[in-house]
Amino acid sequence: MKIAVIYWSGTGNTEAMANAVLEGAKDAGADAQLFTCSDFNLATADSFDGFALGCPAMGAEELEDSEFLPFYNDLKSSLAGKKVALFGSYGWGGGEWMKLWEADCFTGAPVKACESVISEEAPSDDVLAQCKELGAAVSK
Repeated sequence: MKIAVIYWSGTGNTEAMANAVLEGAKDAGADAQLFTCSDFNLATADSFDGFALGCPAMGAEELEDSEFLPFYNDLKSSLAGKKVALFGSYGWGGGEWMKLWEADCFTGAPVKACESVISEEAPSDDVLAQCKELGAAVSK
């Protein structure tokens, strides 16, 4: 399996989660690569078997809208039939942004690899372990 772990991070919390997802995918035997959303080449999306996408909650519990949201909207059409998992962090609220993102992402044709992983503020050891499991799940 060839997996892309793609994220946006403002404080480093979602980046730490992305690194754990990458580790889990590699430990599961996947050819996994880590990208920020601005570094991912959308023209290569079809060459990946699965995607782990990470973005923190911003503003009123929304996806980051200057870089990640436009990238995600462009990527969505490439997710059909692919395994996809979502992760991210938040600083306040109850994680509503993830519920909205899941509803948007999995209404189409992607295959939900596993439950999403969210972290309030910096990820704990338990959350990082969940991120590794997410990486393994998207790799199977």
